[in-house]
Amino acid sequence: MGKRIIITAAAAWLLAVVSAFGVWVYEGQWGSPGSGDGQFSNPASAAVAPNGHVYVVDFGNDRVQYFTPTGSFLGKWGTWGEGNGEFEMPGGVAVTPAGDKVYVADLFNDRIQYFTPTGSFLGKWGSHGTGDGEFYWPEGVEVAPNGNVYVTELVNHRVQYFTPTGSYLGQWGSYWPRAPGIATNGNVYLSESRNYRVQYFTPTGSCLGGWGSRGSGDGQFNFPRGVAVAPNGNVFVGDQFNYRVQYFTASGSFLGKWGSEGSGEGQFGYIDDLAFGPGGNRLYVVDDTNNRIQYFKWKDNPAVSPTSLGRVKALFR
Repeated sequence: MGKRIIITAAAAWLLAVVSAFGVWVYEGQWGSPGSGDGQFSNPASAAVAPNGHVYVVDFGNDRVQYFTPTGSFLGKWGTWGEGNGEFEMPGGVAVTPAGDKVYVADLFNDRIQYFTPTGSFLGKWGSHGTGDGEFYWPEGVEVAPNGNVYVTELVNHRVQYFTPTGSYLGQWGSYWPRAPGIATNGNVYLSESRNYRVQYFTPTGSCLGGWGSRGSGDGQFNFPRGVAVAPNGNVFVGDQFNYRVQYFTASGSFLGKWGSEGSGEGQFGYIDDLAFGPGGNRLYVVDDTNNRIQYFKWKDNPAVSPTSLGRVKALFR
C-alpha cells in the first residue's frame, strides 16, 4: 500500500511539473544513408533561413541540401573539388538574418564560401595557414545579428570573425572550439569538446563565463558539440557521447534534457549540430551517425495520460 502511494505521488508530481513548464517533444524526421536527394552521408551541420527552409551540410557527399521546414527536398549544390561551389568535406553552414546568403565552412579547402539561397556562388575567402584570415580546418560558421561572420578552426584552436564579405575583424583563442551559437545580443557561445564545457563571450571575444565538466549528470558533458541559442536566450547543447540535448539559461543554469542512444524517435547517434526554426519553437538536431535530421517542438501544458507517463519520465531522466 505504501509503495503504491509513493508511485501515485511521484506520478502526480511529474504531471504537475510537466503541466507547469511544458516539454520538448518529438515532431518528425527525415533522411537515410545514401547519396540521393534527401539522403545523407554523415550530415554535419544545419541552419534555418527566415522563411523556414533548412540547409544541411552533407559532409560525406561534399554538398549542401535544403528542405522545407518538415523535410521535403527543395534543392542541392556542390561536389568534391577545389573550384567555386565545390567542397572537400564541408563542416558548417549558416544563413544571414535576412536570408539572402548561405555561408559554408569548406573544411579541407581551408576557406569559407558563400552563396545565394539556391546555391549560386557569390564569393569566398581564406587559405591554409595561421595568419589573420587564414584557416586550418574551419569547421563551424555562424552569422551574427549584425551580419558579421564567425568561424571556428579545429587545428588553430581559435575563433575568427569577419565582415559579410570576408574582411578580417579579429580573433580569440579557445581549446578545440566547435560550431558557435550566437545570441540575439551578439554574445558568442562555444562548446569546447575536449574541455567538456561551454564558454560564452562578447562579440569581440571577452570571456563572460562558462559551465560544464566531464560526466553524465545534469550540466555535465561528454564531448559537447553543437550549440544553438533560442530567441529567449536559452542555450541548447548537443551532448554527443551522452546522446542527448541539454538546455540552460543564458548564464548556464540547467533547465532540462532529453534523448538516449539509439535510432528511434527522440534517440540519437552522434549529435553534430542544432538549429532553431523561426520563432524558436522548433529545434532541428543533426543526428550524424543515423544520417537524419530530427526536429522537436515546445509543447506548453501537454496533456499526459497514464499510458504516456513512461515517456514523460524518460524526459526527466
